[in-house]
Order: sequence, then structure tokens, then C-alpha cells
Amino acid sequence: MGIGGISMWQLMILLLIVVLVFGTKRLRNMGGDLGAAVKGFRKGMEDPNAEEDEKLEPDKIAADEKNESAAAEPAKKKESSS
Repeated sequence: MGIGGISMWQLMILLLIVVLVFGTKRLRNMGGDLGAAVKGFRKGMEDPNAEEDEKLEPDKIAADEKNESAAAEPAKKKESSS
């Protein structure tokens, strides 16, 4: 007995019919597309906050640079007025 009451011969005949209808090239493309979709899904499920962290990091760097330059400006004004 095979899978779910289907014998091995029936599975082989079904596989042969699918190959004849779709062809090996189309089945290979469909398999590649399915694999890429599964890979993308797994990557998306790994850490949903990682993408948000990557988006926030450049903003945080820009904010730090603004804070540093804003802190340096009053010091420059004090030096030039003296």
C-alpha cells in the first residue's frame, strides 16, 4: 500500500500523466518558483522586527549627526563672539 490508500503504481501513472501534460521544463520552472516563494516566506517569518530595525538605523544615525552639529554650533558662536 502507498500513501493514503493509493498504490505506488497509481502514483507513478499520475506522475507520468502530469509530466506529459505540463512537460519537464514547465515543472522545473514551477518547482523553482515554489522554492523561491517558500524561501521568501521563511525569511519573512524569521524575525519580523529585523526589518523595522534596519529601517530605523539610518534615521538614528542621521539624528545623531544633527544632534552633534547642533551642539557644536553654540560653541562656535561663543568662540567667535569672544
